[in-house]
Amino acid sequence: MLSSLRALMILLLPAALAACDRQSPSGEQAGPSMSQEVPPTSGNAAATEEADGSKDGAFDYRLDRSKAGTAAPGFSFLDPDGGDKRLQDFAGRPMLVNLWATWCAPCVAEMPTLDRIAAAYDSKGLAVLTISQDNQGLKAAKPFFEKHDLPHLKAWADPENQFGFDYATGLLPTTVIYDAQGKEMVRVIGAMDWESADGRALIDAALAS
Repeated sequence: MLSSLRALMILLLPAALAACDRQSPSGEQAGPSMSQEVPPTSGNAAATEEADGSKDGAFDYRLDRSKAGTAAPGFSFLDPDGGDKRLQDFAGRPMLVNLWATWCAPCVAEMPTLDRIAAAYDSKGLAVLTISQDNQGLKAAKPFFEKHDLPHLKAWADPENQFGFDYATGLLPTTVIYDAQGKEMVRVIGAMDWESADGRALIDAALAS
């Protein structure tokens, strides 16, 4: 009986370890913003088509408008020089606030589209804020931007995960779009191709606010 139990535990152990690895990166804190799992999608921004006609779901996301009208949170986060910033510092501009982490593959995948959106819409007034949820803060975010060609994005950081806990989606990436009055319009939970028709429609609606 004992040998049978031991064999069963050996069989189950790899599956248990794999599940832990999907939930949080090695050495990172667990929290409501830490899961890399993307939920069932209600939108597919730019999935590529496979030979059998299926789609790989590279950009899977869902939209949440249940918090529409909520004012942007007032707590501070770090600018690239280590100074304090608040979303209220961008008053009068629509904002795209993207929560991400260096260890989150879907977050990294959508970064180039965010960079090109930041370049295309800056002159129209859109503020694109990519706020790292790495608990190492700028020590993780700044080297990432030094390594990758993302010249229109900045290394904002929220090492205490205030945004992650406040938004409480349980997932990265999470993006919240605010209108020019600082009121929430929509949350995008999961990775989106921001250059897609769906992505641009959300941004255009914010610019029209």
